[in-house]
Amino acid sequence: MIRTPLRPLARILSARENGENPDTIERENLRLRHEQMRDRARTRAETRLLILGMAFFVAFSTIGARMGLLAATEPEEPRASAPGAEIIAQRADITDRNGRMLATNMLTHALYAHPKEMVEPKRVAKELAAIFPELKAPDLERRFTDGRSFMWLRRTLSPEQMQMVHDIGDPGLLFGPREMRLYPNGELAAHVLGGASFGAEGVNSAEVIGTAGIEKAMDARLRDPAQAGKPLQLSLDLTVQATVEELLDAGMKMMNAKGAAAVLMDVKTGEIISLASLPAFDPNDRPNPVLPPGAEPGDNPLFNRAVQGVYELGSTFKIFAVAQAMELGLVTPTTLVDANAPMFWGKFRIREFENHNYGPLLAVTDVIAKSSNVGTAHIALMIGGERQQTFLRALGLFDPSPVELIEAPYAKPILPKRWPDITTITVSYGHGIAASPLSLATAYATIANGGVAIKPTLLHSDTPAPGIRVMSPEVAAASVAMLRRVVTEGTASMGEVEGYQVAGKTGTAEKPKPNGGYYDDKVVNTFAAVFPANDPKYVLTVTLDEPVETSGPKPRRTAGWTAVPVAAEVIRRVAPLLGLRPQVEAAPLDGLTAVRN
Repeated sequence: MIRTPLRPLARILSARENGENPDTIERENLRLRHEQMRDRARTRAETRLLILGMAFFVAFSTIGARMGLLAATEPEEPRASAPGAEIIAQRADITDRNGRMLATNMLTHALYAHPKEMVEPKRVAKELAAIFPELKAPDLERRFTDGRSFMWLRRTLSPEQMQMVHDIGDPGLLFGPREMRLYPNGELAAHVLGGASFGAEGVNSAEVIGTAGIEKAMDARLRDPAQAGKPLQLSLDLTVQATVEELLDAGMKMMNAKGAAAVLMDVKTGEIISLASLPAFDPNDRPNPVLPPGAEPGDNPLFNRAVQGVYELGSTFKIFAVAQAMELGLVTPTTLVDANAPMFWGKFRIREFENHNYGPLLAVTDVIAKSSNVGTAHIALMIGGERQQTFLRALGLFDPSPVELIEAPYAKPILPKRWPDITTITVSYGHGIAASPLSLATAYATIANGGVAIKPTLLHSDTPAPGIRVMSPEVAAASVAMLRRVVTEGTASMGEVEGYQVAGKTGTAEKPKPNGGYYDDKVVNTFAAVFPANDPKYVLTVTLDEPVETSGPKPRRTAGWTAVPVAAEVIRRVAPLLGLRPQVEAAPLDGLTAVRN
């Protein structure tokens, strides 16, 4: 900066020439310099005040905006955080074929603790134990004071429990939001749905994964974020399922059975309209029972008898031998076969139920109607073991059911290790080979579907997959006609349902002992039904484990007295629900009497 001198020489000399006082010039310049210094100081101060004012304005605006934001947001508990992938908690709903809810999600909260932030660990432990009986106060107090910084207390809370924990008022107790799986119908279709539990967990959310049934089999589909908003639609009908389970439970208790299973299937599409297994469980609170030593797998309520239960299904297999023999051209419905009982094959003796003798000859139709073991054995010998195996394999009786349940692939049929003639004989009437009720229903659906095999499915579909032809339509129709005679004239007379022509076959099989042989007083009874017989649309199998009917003077354990009446009541109740209108069968002409007015 260039400073102006207080006594400029030129002005001093000029002042002296003009007779002026040079000191005046110095004083004037000094005044002007002071004024410049004062103006610069004022400008500097004003700039500093402006900057400071702007800084205060920005600071107070930020604080005010933050206070407004906090006032407008919902209060949240502090949450622990850790690096890692985000947990996907959303899971698709499951509905029945009509869109009614079978499984959905519910927002709840988990309870966790930061013990180091607790004010009164001893009091908190005591009050938590009073709210949650499964938690013990001494254990909680020990864990609260052992130096850990985090611990889970409860995976899910009800709103009432959450409020009671709030009332404890300790800052070390915290809540984390999460979704849990809810089954609004309780035990209904429990074995189909299976259940779900938590996988990866964080304080903000938890991963819901399937543990059994279709929840686990279709886990990837249900957890797919791209399909979270699209429910998984099953083939089950909720109303029919409820009716079947109700009647099956009543029938099981009435017949003093220890367990029961039922499968209702559409013969055209393979869709399973109802699949029931008893005893059942509540998937909302999936149990973990401890079975006593020597207990059977079926004693576990988690055991799906319809799919996992592999039983000798007795005389329900006889129709397969007859159908194959007709397909091969070996017999017709009217062919007479040897039925003279007992039949001896080597050291083995084949007899009829209660030592009946339907021989010496019996028409093939009567072999089925009267359920003749000997007649079926002779037909099976005509077929031969190798061809018999091929036919049963085509019906799906040699492989686990392909249904969409995680348990299905492990329910393998029990097959003979060797297949001599005696095995061909016993298998023809359902002994020496074991399959599930679902596999039996699938095989009967093939007959009812005009001889075309179907694939059982629990997923709703309007376009069934085409199956292979196992028998001709004529043989399938003749087989259904024989099954109809079982109901009208044979062992399943209690299966008649007015308005719905029921066809079917009974099966009474003695239960095998663990160490070989068979029980004399323990049976598995099955009735496999097709309805309506004149235009088959549905197959129903009902299986009872160790039933005994005690209304008469002596116990009765055959399927005709136990499984058949239960199945008949199921058909009577569900047929209208399925949209089937009752039909009035025409009376025979020879039963009419002319009336003259």
